[in-house]
Amino acid sequence: MSDLIDKAVAALSERLSGPVNGSAKFVIEGEGALMIDGEGVRAGEEDADVTLSADAETFQAILAGETNPTAAYMTGKLTVEGDMGLAMQLGAALA
Repeated sequence: MSDLIDKAVAALSERLSGPVNGSAKFVIEGEGALMIDGEGVRAGEEDADVTLSADAETFQAILAGETNPTAAYMTGKLTVEGDMGLAMQLGAALA
């Protein structure tokens, strides 16, 4: 597991208030993936209701609050496959 995934798990665990209704996978190109679901945030790659993908630079900028997740999606730096409503909930937690 990469340092970026470890840091992301810790940061997202702090930001999410309460359980997530559904499951999400965030794939970070060249680093791995993390899962967000009713059990919390953890490293791993499983089937999910929504999959978000970005390169490491974009993900770090989103996590640091330097890039808005919606803006990243609109410019093609963040891709979303699956439940868009759940993706929007996660975007609010990341922003």
